Amino acid sequence: MSPSQESVFPEYETETSQTSKLIKKFKETPFVPIGMGGFAAVVAYGLYKLKHRGDMKMSLHLIHMRVAAQGFAVGALTCGVLYSMFQDYVLKPKE
Repeated sequence: MSPSQESVFPEYETETSQTSKLIKKFKETPFVPIGMGGFAAVVAYGLYKLKHRGDMKMSLHLIHMRVAAQGFAVGALTCGVLYSMFQDYVLKPKE
């Protein structure tokens, strides 16, 4: 882009790095990355325990891990929604 041309979106060009965008999103919705991390942790734990499941059938083990991972993700998203509602309706002064 030549110096004589004006930018259409100047605020976009100042924050072009992906990490700054990611950090901004994490600050806006902090429970989404927590839910994603918890989901990944439950999946990793399930894969680790796959060898040491004992007499438990494979399908039953996978169902338990799926329910645990989904429960963690849904719980984190629910907490995020409640946190957002608390900020919007309780902490902000009424107009």
